[in-house]
Amino acid sequence: MVEKRIVIGSDHAGYDLKEKVKDHLEKIGYTVEDKGVHQAERTDYPRYAHAVSERVLETACLGVLICGSGNGVCMTANKHKGIRAALVWTEELAMLARAHNNANILCLPARFIREEDAYDMMDSFLQTSFEGGRHEQRVAAING
Repeated sequence: MVEKRIVIGSDHAGYDLKEKVKDHLEKIGYTVEDKGVHQAERTDYPRYAHAVSERVLETACLGVLICGSGNGVCMTANKHKGIRAALVWTEELAMLARAHNNANILCLPARFIREEDAYDMMDSFLQTSFEGGRHEQRVAAING
């Protein structure tokens, strides 16, 4: 059986949701590598977004980043060639990020979503495969 692995990170605004999402992932059989933050004290999100992005590229696993709006971690992650981070706030957007964009990092806006919705988005993201086909060329063009 192939190990199900995921890497996760957040800033202070996303800390509480990260801990809950991490527990959810472990309950559904994932090994979770937590790149921090490990407490709710103020910190800067780029440190954790870079750490998760680098690990996703090293291991070819999927990642999750969480901050207050989701924007900061998403922008930072997308600076890495080969990362396709998607900011989502609905289950359908999570599914489309994987199916059409082959996203490898899911970015969640902790201040704007409910815990249960985060689980649904996470599950949808993980259960969806890239469709390829007409989307292949578009995704290939992302890195120029």
